[in-house]
Amino acid sequence: MKAASFEYHRAASLAEACALLAAHGDSAKLIAGGQSLVPMMAMRLVRPAFLVDINEVAALKFVRTERDAMVTGACTPQCLIQRDETLAARVPLLRQALAWVGHVQTRNRGTVGGSLAHADPSAELPLVAQVLGATMVLRSTKGPRTLHAEQFFTGPMSTAARADECLEEIRWPLWNGKRNGSAFTETAIRHGDFAMVAAAAQVAFDADGLCTRAAFGLGGAGGTPLAFPDIGMRLVGSRLEDEAIERAAADAAKESDPGSDLHATKDYRRHLARVLAIRVLREARDRAVGMP
Repeated sequence: MKAASFEYHRAASLAEACALLAAHGDSAKLIAGGQSLVPMMAMRLVRPAFLVDINEVAALKFVRTERDAMVTGACTPQCLIQRDETLAARVPLLRQALAWVGHVQTRNRGTVGGSLAHADPSAELPLVAQVLGATMVLRSTKGPRTLHAEQFFTGPMSTAARADECLEEIRWPLWNGKRNGSAFTETAIRHGDFAMVAAAAQVAFDADGLCTRAAFGLGGAGGTPLAFPDIGMRLVGSRLEDEAIERAAADAAKESDPGSDLHATKDYRRHLARVLAIRVLREARDRAVGMP
């Protein structure tokens, strides 16, 4: 199929994009890399009357280091995020997750903000944002607005961004300390396909080998990417023994609410959720304790 007719405008600045959104309201849609929106338009699942292209707005393409966060512009291509060595060293979970995102061609065009704004509950970057507690900075003609990941994702393909707002930047929190480890994995029909279930984890240990912080979550196991901060808190003070990890993964799987489709039943997805949560927690632990 072909997309329904629409009016196209390429914004030269963030201010111009915000002004266009304010003028056209719900009938307008932002486009950057187009890796999710264009196929949906071609299938006529989405029919915007006005398309605002922000992919040439240079102010939305950057990686910046701050004291407590790595900050990425919303239109920064995923391939640049994946190749940035400072970002990989400070927020390793991002590079680990991006290895599972589509294919090279997808990551060359796709943007970090586009994936987050699309809010597919099985997508990799929304899961990382949820697990790490990333912060989204939105911009409109009225000024900036900040939302934490748990506030930003509201449902399948749905966010708390208003019709007149553009995602401007994403703040990825930094974990201090030398003994941190992270891991990401997923199961799909083929590599590059949408994940049936994905799992991500990041943990930290002190010099005595005790867990000081644990964050993990699941994608494709509910209407939004899921994080389990309360279960993670139960792991603090332990050495993340296999038994503790297995209990945490089982509790997380029970809290998940996956659906059934032609690829997998709800029960199978819940089984995958437990298995993959165990896998990433173990791998993150092993990476952390193996550090000097």
